[in-house]
Amino acid sequence: MTTNKAVVLVSGGLDSATVLAMAKAQGHECHALSFDYGQRHRAELVAAARVVTAMGVASHRVVTLDLGSLGGSALTDAAIAVPETPGEGIPVTYVPARNTVFLAYALAWAEVLQAGHIFIGVNAVDYSGYPDCRPAFIEAFERMANLATKASVEGHALQVHTPLIHLSKADIIREGIRHGVDYALTVSCYQATASGEACGRCDSCRLRRQGFEAAGVADPTIYQKMAK
Repeated sequence: MTTNKAVVLVSGGLDSATVLAMAKAQGHECHALSFDYGQRHRAELVAAARVVTAMGVASHRVVTLDLGSLGGSALTDAAIAVPETPGEGIPVTYVPARNTVFLAYALAWAEVLQAGHIFIGVNAVDYSGYPDCRPAFIEAFERMANLATKASVEGHALQVHTPLIHLSKADIIREGIRHGVDYALTVSCYQATASGEACGRCDSCRLRRQGFEAAGVADPTIYQKMAK
């Protein structure tokens, strides 16, 4: 195992860009992993490529999955509308088992790379209520990873890092600014245009905008015309 190697999940959004910057600041050799999983738009993948190019990583892979064929989420099924007003409970933008699948791929690549670390930008404060963003889920996955892999059986434990999990969106932005993250490169909107313009109305846009306001940082997001 190489103790400083890390697989970092990079979606192209604000949170994952911050996590990548933090992992690099800690001295990790970062290998970025993104997913083309059947999401509504590819703008976030374009943003992910911009982010890893700007920050510099040892390697970047995009894994193609077909979660869209399973449906069940407004992010993978065009027949389900993305909500534009806050609701109760787990929203329809939750993608069933997405973080479980993503972390499983990250775990597999970490074994191949002989990396001892995985970084993911989940958050349990300013987030949409997804169950796979909770500390209990991450802790359970890490326990499973250290039971299920050749590396762990041979005495090389793997750590799953969630440096944003207890931070507000404003604190995440402040941390990113401290590490030199250019948030103009990122796309967070659930229904962005092909060029990455944000709708300004979905839950992700709302949390992002409120975060910049609370942090006292100018919002670099480019919004679609008439977006509110």
